[in-house]
Order: sequence, then structure tokens, then C-alpha cells
Amino acid sequence: MTDATIDRAPPTQAEETETPVHAIVERRTSPWRAPIAFAFMGAALIATGMFQSPAVALTILNMSLVSALMAMGLNLQWGYAGLFNAGVMGFAALGGVSVVIVSHPPVMEAWSVGGRGLGLSLLIVLAIVATIVFLRSATRGRLRSFLIFATVVAGYFALRPVFGGAVGAIESVDPARTGFIGGLGLPVVFSWLAGGVVAAAVAWIIGKVALGLRTDYLAIATLGISEIVVFVLKNEDWLARGVKNVTGLPRPVPYEIELQQEAWFADLVERVYAGPLAAISDPAARESAKSQFITEFSGYFVDIAYAGLFTIVLLIILALCVRALNSPWGRMMRAIRDNEEAAAAMGKDVTRRHLQTFILGSAIIGIAGAMMTTLDGQFTPGTYNPLRFTFLIWVMVIVGGSGNNLGAVLGGFLIWFTWVQAEPAGSFIVAQITANMDPTTDLYQHLQDIAAPFRLFVMGFVLLVFLRFSPKGILPEKVRHS
Repeated sequence: MTDATIDRAPPTQAEETETPVHAIVERRTSPWRAPIAFAFMGAALIATGMFQSPAVALTILNMSLVSALMAMGLNLQWGYAGLFNAGVMGFAALGGVSVVIVSHPPVMEAWSVGGRGLGLSLLIVLAIVATIVFLRSATRGRLRSFLIFATVVAGYFALRPVFGGAVGAIESVDPARTGFIGGLGLPVVFSWLAGGVVAAAVAWIIGKVALGLRTDYLAIATLGISEIVVFVLKNEDWLARGVKNVTGLPRPVPYEIELQQEAWFADLVERVYAGPLAAISDPAARESAKSQFITEFSGYFVDIAYAGLFTIVLLIILALCVRALNSPWGRMMRAIRDNEEAAAAMGKDVTRRHLQTFILGSAIIGIAGAMMTTLDGQFTPGTYNPLRFTFLIWVMVIVGGSGNNLGAVLGGFLIWFTWVQAEPAGSFIVAQITANMDPTTDLYQHLQDIAAPFRLFVMGFVLLVFLRFSPKGILPEKVRHS
């Protein structure tokens, strides 16, 4: 028996009543942390505009807004429900192809030669699905499995020549310029909503198959399905030209050349650059400088217009996510995340709630993917890779703060800014190191080779530092104890 045991007096009844059995001790987060973090990001963007270029700062701002939206979608899945989605890339690609399908004008010549075959193919697919549904309800046992298998095989052999002929005819229509069916020709803003709907529909199918799996199997399943999505987009030329890309997509903002011809825009430029123009005494030189300012400011104006649209979408979705997080539904999702068995024992349908969260998060990622393609003005399936569209978004959520919507937004800004600036920083560091080295040495060549992928090292280093010293992120999840 130890001395501590001997000296300890039995607790009184009053002490047992007042002292909690399990006390949760948490370090309080300063209420100024979020404002300071966002002020730091604002200062970093302003410094970029001052010391590099306003165009660079605005480009980073627009992509940061899109990245923040993707991080919020992933945070909804991981931070709220603990769903390990490793297929962010696939949902972003679905949002991108939605822009082509919705906003690109239809290619009427392609429809005239292959539209009938596509329609007949759709009817065959619907007939196959209807037959399978009927067989599932009318038959049982091995007979049902055999009949469904036979229906699928027979349907494939009936579909293949019809669909193949239509695709061949469509892809032969001026393949250098079109070779695909085009889209609906609607305003491009509608494609953002369509991107969310398409991503949500695919997420429903994936969720029905994979959400019953364990977390690691879910990650493998989502990663594999996202690769399948990108593979299809790369190879089905009739849909969106595959790796030949679709360029010149419509914009929700005016073109620079149109702005440069507007009188109101010229007046706006005169007011913005009043000081520099007043300093030029020669009328001809002033007119030349004004023309140059109009050309330069038209690019800034377009970027600012994009930033305004993206900010509106981000704020709307952020408000909805915050409202959902603080609602009974959000508290239920966190309870399921923390202990699925206990939540199931309380009567909660865990799989159904997981499916809801997976669909909502994927829809947000799809919207962000559509916005990114709209910003680029082109759809390039070959650029979708897991490093950029899955790993980087995960780093944003982890560094910003899993389970915190503001943390996801901050992570989107911070990590995208670091990702962009790490490459020139790496080139600068390598240039300083090799300034006095012999260019013919192997070490010099090796350092030059690693300058470009330097940002990969930076991203890995940042992730390791946060996982070691701040695993909850810059803005941790706020836990309320009632």
C-alpha cells in the first residue's frame, strides 16, 4: 500500500456531488485568431499586388476563392461526418464538363449525323434498366441473377453497334474544330448549378455502393471512381472532345476587348489613373498612356468581376454550411462522426446520414469545379490529377482546421497562395545557392532540376509541420459542451 493511498481521505457526499467524474479540459481559442489570420492573408495578397503585379494578386484571389469552396465541400464530408473522400478530382472534373454541356453552343452538324443514333442508344439503355428493375421484383434466387446477367449481355450487344456508329459519325465532323455534340447554349452561370447537380447525382451512385465500406475502403473506392470519371472524359471525344480540349467557353463577365471600346470604361480609367495622366504634359503622350491604361485596366476589371461573382457564391454556401453545422442535423452528424455505434444505438440511420453529407459535399465540389472551368475559359481533361485536385484540397482542410467552415476557407486561401508562390521562391533560392557554382558540375544541374518541383517539397513540409504541432489546424473546430 502506498503513502498516497494511506493519506487519501474518503470523499464526502458533498464532494462526490460537486466534483465531475470526467472533466473535459480544452484550451480556449482566442476570438481574435480568425480575424488575425484573414487579415494576414489580405496583407499577403496586397503585398503580392504591390511587389509583383496586381494581375498576379487577382489571379491568386480568384483561384483561392474556388479552392476555398472545394475545401468547404470536403470539410462537409470529413469534418462533419468523417467520410474519407479521395475522389475530389472526379467531382471537380464533373463540374468542369458541365460547363461544356450547358454553355457551349450545340454543334448542329454533329447532331444531324449522330443525334438519331444517340437517341436510340438512350432508349436501349432505358429499356435495359427497366427490364432489370422488373426482373428484380418479379423473380427470385439464382433465376433472377441469371436473367439480369443475360439482359445486361444482350443489351450490350444491342447497344454497341448503334452507339458506336453514332459516336463515329459525330467524331468525324470537322475533328480539328469540333468533333463533338456541343452543349445547350445556355448562360454559363447555369452550368455552376448543373455542375453541383451532376456531381450530386454521381455521388449518390457512389454512396449507394461505397458508403457501407470501412473508411480506408471508401477512400480507395472514391479514388478509383474519380480516375474512371477522368478516364472517360479524356477518351469520349464525342462528349467534350477528350484531350483535344474545348476552348473559348462563354463568360459571365464582359471581354476585355469589349470594355476597351466602351466610353464609360474610358471615363472610369481616367478617374482611376487621374494622377499619372495629369503628370504627362504632352497631349499625344497622355493619349498614348491613356490607351495603355485602358488595355491594362480591362484585365484587372475582368478579374475583379470574377472575384465578385465567386465571393457571392462562397458567402452563400458558407452561410448555409454554418447554419447546417449549428442545426440539430449538424450536431447529429458530429455525434455520428465521433461514435457511430452509439449513434446507431440511439436509432440514427448512420448510412443514410452519411449519404446525405456525401452528396452535399460532392455538390459543392462540383460547383467549384464548374467555376474553375469558367474562370479558365476552357475544359482540359488532361490537367486533372490527384495531386492538384485531391491532395492539395486535403492539405487545405487539415491546415485550415477540419470541422470549421472558416478554417476550410482560410486553408483554401493560405495553401493556394503558398502553392503559387513556392515555385518562384524555389527558383530564387536555387539561384542564390548556385550563384558561385560551376555550371558544369552535377550538383549544379541537380539543383536546377529540383527548382521547379520545389513547391511539392514545400507542401509536404507544411503538412508535416501542422500534423506534428497543430493537428487541429489554424482554426480548430469549436466544440460546445452543454
